[in-house]
Amino acid sequence: MTATEHLPVVTRFAPSPTGFLHIGGARTALFNLLFARHHGGKFLLRIEDTDRARSTDAAIDAIIDGLDWLDLLPDEPPVFQFARAARHAEVAHSLLASGHAYRCYSTAAELEAAREAARAAGKPPRYDGRWRDRVATADEIARPSVIRLRAPTEGSVTIQDRVQGAVTVANAELDDMVLLRSDGTPTYMLAVVVDDHDMGITHVIRGDDHLNNAFRQLALIRAMGWAEPVYAHVPLLHGSDGAKLSKRHGALGVDAYRDELGILPEALENYLLRLGWGHGDAEFISRDEAIQWFTLEAVGRGPARTDTKKLENLNAHYLRAADDARLAALVTPRIEATLGRPLAAPEADLLARLMPELKARARTTIELADASLFLFRPRPLVPDEKARALLAPPAPENLRELRNRLDLAPEWCSAALEAAARALAEEFGLRLGQLAQPLRAALTGSGVSPGIFEVAAALGRVETLGRIDDALANAGKRETA
Repeated sequence: MTATEHLPVVTRFAPSPTGFLHIGGARTALFNLLFARHHGGKFLLRIEDTDRARSTDAAIDAIIDGLDWLDLLPDEPPVFQFARAARHAEVAHSLLASGHAYRCYSTAAELEAAREAARAAGKPPRYDGRWRDRVATADEIARPSVIRLRAPTEGSVTIQDRVQGAVTVANAELDDMVLLRSDGTPTYMLAVVVDDHDMGITHVIRGDDHLNNAFRQLALIRAMGWAEPVYAHVPLLHGSDGAKLSKRHGALGVDAYRDELGILPEALENYLLRLGWGHGDAEFISRDEAIQWFTLEAVGRGPARTDTKKLENLNAHYLRAADDARLAALVTPRIEATLGRPLAAPEADLLARLMPELKARARTTIELADASLFLFRPRPLVPDEKARALLAPPAPENLRELRNRLDLAPEWCSAALEAAARALAEEFGLRLGQLAQPLRAALTGSGVSPGIFEVAAALGRVETLGRIDDALANAGKRETA
């Protein structure tokens, strides 16, 4: 048992702000939050911005925006690692004073020569510990130096990882890592350990690409006499072909899933949750259920494969369950950008009223926005190829009669309009589709749409009859052309 297991749970997500919030990072953040919530603990955020050349404010904003969208914001304000450099250096110097660290005066050329010699001898190109027990001369002390950890050289270390199981590494395989560079700046390995300790992190849940780092960091933790965290290294995501996830697999930022792919946050969360974790046969899992059920033991040891079609299917489910007003607000900016104008108040109302029909046939908010455009296109509508085929003779003759029957409907609602069409179909010996499809083409300019009688009801009497008249006029022009 590690020394932190009896403490209140505190987890953290610690991204480097060098780009967008990747979906793998989003999954790591989600697992950390769910584990903390499951145990009634805290979830924290640390921005690891020590790489000043690559860290940007735009990336920090993108990460926080992505976490906010996914409802994964931390319980406390984020910690910025670079601002804690003095504290990191303080720890390095305390290790130096206690004999757990030492100064290394090797030049870059000397280190490279040692690495080349190791390679030539068929050995790993590790630091050879040449300054571990050496006393520097006065001339050498004047040279720039780094502070290195005096790591154990014999025996082995076993980590009881909550995902990977027991993992053992011989101490001889690890070298004396640099803690403080010659310019006085801390290394990543030092900063992570100090920050985790000072933030009270009890469980380090992160990608398994950090598993090797855990053994180096554990040596530093033990040198300081600090409580050891529980480790849980989660396998990385792979593409559908089993290869490491890359841009060609859709390794985008979460903002792209929202803005370019039209995914809802609850759908992306459900999708990420089930990439490498599961609870029986449960497919659609709410946040509350995820908090109740989440355990690290249920995380698989093998890489999970992404599946875009599964994500879209999940998204379609959540679209159908989403609030209509919320969806209307989400798709309005895209509709307005396509139209090149804002929606008028009556148009916004029309969109909201027809949303139950529109969302039933969409998989993404992009599809939903595009499928709504027919409501706001200027008249006369320009029919697509399928719609033109549906309006070919003898459709205009049937459509003209249907127009007259609809105009006589006792009530302008979908049920009354459908009843009028069915009565006409029966009278003329037609299938209902032989009337409904030309009507769809006339009202939407397409061969695909929500229920056409619901569309007609939402458009209203004047607009519906006007669109039918437009379609009949255009059909007449094609016949005489």
